Amino acid sequence: MAKHLVIVESPSKARTLAKYLGRNYQVKASVGHVVDLPKSKLGVDVDNDFEPEYQIIHGKKKVLDDLKKAAKDKDNIYLAPDPDREGEAIAWHIAQKLGRKKNVFRVRFNEITRKAVQEALQHPTEIDRNLFDAQTARRVLDRLVGYQISPLLWKKVRRGLSAGRVQSVAVRLICDREKEIEGFQPREYWSIEARLEGGSPPPFVAKLFRIRDERLDNEKLSIENEAQAKELLDRLDRAAWTVAKVETKERRRFPAPPFITSRLQQEASRKLGYNPSRTMRIAQKLYEGIELGADGAVGLITYMRTDSTRISQGALDQVRGFIVERYGREYLPDQATFYRSKKAAQDAHEAIRPTSIEYPPERVAGFLSKEELNVYTLVWNRFVACQMTPARFDQTSIDIQAADLVFRATGQVMRFDGFIRVYTEGRDEGTPVAEDEEGEGRTLPDLREGDVVKLVELVPEQHFTQPPPRFSQAALIKELEEKGIGRPSTYASIVAVILNKEYVREDPERRLRPSSLGRLVTDLLVGSFPDILNAEFTAGMEDELDAIEEGKEHWVDAIRRFYRSFKIDLDRAETEMPSVKGEGQKTDLTCEKCRSPMVIKWGRQGEFLACSAYPECRNTMNFALDDSGKIQIEKVVAHPDPCPKCGKEMIIRHGRFGKFLGCAGYPECRHIQSLAAPPRSLGIVCPDCDQGDVQERRSRRGKTFYGCNRYPNCKFATWDPPILEPCPQCGAKYLVEKTTKRSGRVRRCVKEGCGFKEQMEDEAESA
Repeated sequence: MAKHLVIVESPSKARTLAKYLGRNYQVKASVGHVVDLPKSKLGVDVDNDFEPEYQIIHGKKKVLDDLKKAAKDKDNIYLAPDPDREGEAIAWHIAQKLGRKKNVFRVRFNEITRKAVQEALQHPTEIDRNLFDAQTARRVLDRLVGYQISPLLWKKVRRGLSAGRVQSVAVRLICDREKEIEGFQPREYWSIEARLEGGSPPPFVAKLFRIRDERLDNEKLSIENEAQAKELLDRLDRAAWTVAKVETKERRRFPAPPFITSRLQQEASRKLGYNPSRTMRIAQKLYEGIELGADGAVGLITYMRTDSTRISQGALDQVRGFIVERYGREYLPDQATFYRSKKAAQDAHEAIRPTSIEYPPERVAGFLSKEELNVYTLVWNRFVACQMTPARFDQTSIDIQAADLVFRATGQVMRFDGFIRVYTEGRDEGTPVAEDEEGEGRTLPDLREGDVVKLVELVPEQHFTQPPPRFSQAALIKELEEKGIGRPSTYASIVAVILNKEYVREDPERRLRPSSLGRLVTDLLVGSFPDILNAEFTAGMEDELDAIEEGKEHWVDAIRRFYRSFKIDLDRAETEMPSVKGEGQKTDLTCEKCRSPMVIKWGRQGEFLACSAYPECRNTMNFALDDSGKIQIEKVVAHPDPCPKCGKEMIIRHGRFGKFLGCAGYPECRHIQSLAAPPRSLGIVCPDCDQGDVQERRSRRGKTFYGCNRYPNCKFATWDPPILEPCPQCGAKYLVEKTTKRSGRVRRCVKEGCGFKEQMEDEAESA
């Protein structure tokens, strides 16, 4: 009979812990929060010190009764949700609902390993009231903003819209970037390269570096037009080319620090093409435990929601030993490398790292799905590399004088690969080459000062300055982190929310562009709530939440101070915010049928142009915005293949389920066919045949479903995305996950007669 009860928030985490603890411990899962603010109303008593009105979440009464029953005869209760504010709130509410006054303890661990779990149980603590208060303040703050501004948008624009303390700032960042791009005026500049030969090979290239004593930098000094470029070329006519300076020095390139949440999301996007939500879902599974054959369930990485780069001494000792054994003593620095976390980091956590050097990627590859192995390898390599020696390069720069101009050639040869043997950090598209990477892999001839070189060719080239790039999902998260907006647990959900609400869309290059709806809502909110939509103000609120966590401020005082000015803006917006409901957003276009103005409206399939004279005129058109923000009407496009039934032209049409091909002879010929892209792989093995690849596909009516690519040999198919986790109730090989507005994120078993259902906790309700 178990004497102690351990309560965690996740069934998979409970399964892993149960294998580490003996018969004296019973492990139960609360399946996330057991109480929360009501979904149907504000749930905050603004007249009574903002008292939150917590209630048992629908469907959780049975879970609570089960926990109370399990706790009744136990000597000690150990509350072990994740080690962050969210986890502290879960622990607090469970403790309150259990009603026990004695022997209820809080245990925290950053990794789910036998040693970490047992050590945490040997040193239990009390629930941290400051952490709980900080989480309460965040929930109340987000509820006040989201549940009071959103109804205003329903009234002024249309139902179904939402606003959030962080999500709305994220949309504004994207809108502001788009305005920068649209207003950008390209500036012309020229470069001049000289292709040269020395007394010995190889031939090399030097770029114009200095004009007289001024350095070209394309800002203060640049070659502005073709005439200036030609004038410089004329100066070089018959000029002698002489080596003025040769400088060789050793350069060191240092490894990147171990992963924090935002950096993991960015790197998984660059190197694996995974969006942040997908990356965090995979990392959650690696953290909570993977079945490794005879070793049982093992948590492979440390807690994945962190902004700390700290590494425990035990992990440092392990990885330093591994580096010597695998790569040799020359790859190990004399001292372990320590990385400084940013000021507001929760340094009680560690960086994201493997829990044990005993599980290199090649050892666990057979137990992981493709996507799990990809993320685990990324974490592993980054961690090992961060404790290796710097890479060393011999960098040579040669300055060559010609008339009053100086050209520079740079070459860099690797002398010792160091950490690069294991891992190098990815680079976002458009990022300039760093100084320590200039000329990498390029060798130069052996030249000395005073040597004469031969000019082979001068190559002038015209360039134009480029606007700032649009954000990718990963780049947006980087921007939010740098501005201090949000926290590690909210980054992925922020991006997911703004895409789901159709304020933002991804273009074919996977860059984020604001929709017309996103721009309209942002402009309305900026006009009425300048503080809420201000990045510095939002970051300041995060600092206040940190102060509450540190016990420096009471949460009610912080909320009262915020609400005082917010309520003034809210009351003013009720009367002064312009209403566009039913009218749409005005444009400069006129209806081709009745000459009335065209307006932008929003429907189930997104935004479209409609005649303002509706219902007398029902003319509508599809459109897109070009890079300058101008409306481009989508014309009827013919497909090269004729209709297979009647031989007439096939044209691209728009319907309830998106674009499709339809016969131009409609309604006489009603032939249609799909225009869908090839099926997208989910990167998981089919749970039915254990061979095929599960793909996201489209039914004949355009509905998304998930099926095996071995069809018809394997007929596995499900409407909801499959999750390769066994059902804790019946042992079925997989669960499915679905997100709805009513129930949120839910996982369930599809096996007939099982009935298992699990409410998943969203990372941030309103982001």
